[in-house]
Amino acid sequence: MSAKISKLNHNFGIAGQILFRDAGDGFIVIDIKNSFCNATIAVQGAHLMTWNPKGQKPVIWMSPVAKLAPGKSIRGGVPICWPWFGAHASEPSYSGHGFARTVAWDVIDTAALDNGSTFVAFRIAEVNKEQWPYNAPAEMYMTIGATLEMELVTDNLGSREITVGDALHTYFCVSDVSKSTIRGLDGCDYLDKVGPAARRTQQGDITIGSEVDRIYLDQGQDVVIEDPGLKRAIRIEKRGSNSTIVWNPWIEKCIKMGDFGSDDGYLGMVCVESANAAEDVVKLAPGDSHRLWVRYSVE
Repeated sequence: MSAKISKLNHNFGIAGQILFRDAGDGFIVIDIKNSFCNATIAVQGAHLMTWNPKGQKPVIWMSPVAKLAPGKSIRGGVPICWPWFGAHASEPSYSGHGFARTVAWDVIDTAALDNGSTFVAFRIAEVNKEQWPYNAPAEMYMTIGATLEMELVTDNLGSREITVGDALHTYFCVSDVSKSTIRGLDGCDYLDKVGPAARRTQQGDITIGSEVDRIYLDQGQDVVIEDPGLKRAIRIEKRGSNSTIVWNPWIEKCIKMGDFGSDDGYLGMVCVESANAAEDVVKLAPGDSHRLWVRYSVE
């Protein structure tokens, strides 16, 4: 065991509940086990990879061929998009969805909570100063148990106003996305990013039978993924988020991307992302904080 992992386990490990390990090539992963669930988190990117409540099929989807490599994004789990979502507003050469998901984060706290859940907190350790020349770090707090709570916090510690775009780019497991239904977005305006850019209004619940890439705007209510195949519904509650993104690459894009595990890998997942994107980005005055909070539960 490396000295770094030994130190993490000494400082933040909890016997029978939190264990740090090397997943290969020095890529550090946290294994969480408690009376409610099992979960795994990559320290790079503060990236929750799996959450499996007891008695349930996995709730968070991870590609069976996802690569865990320093500096590389992970296909699946809950990538953190920060400090912008999508393409950078003025510099197209910057990586899409920001840099937070591919850089080092520090573990700053862990706890076994009285209710049996597990708490883990991270702070971004590696900020690209060229792309983000502000004194405005990010922290991520996770409470992992019968439900999964995540809170992404941005503090503007500098002396000028900044603009933040962010998202929890969550991949959810479904039995068959073509037979699932997403409720809670009826009547919302959205930006349709498939084909020529267009602004539309959602009519009824969402069903998916082709590529979908939409930013639903001015939206804060609960969203529910109904999955008849697994006889369950996944509820997404949120605060501090005015956008919801719904994404599935469908057949052609899935094949081109090459890291879904199979040509029909897209059928087992759908992304429903709590975000502040497009015209819903956040302006933060000096001294202000922004908190994007979600809670996922299975019904």
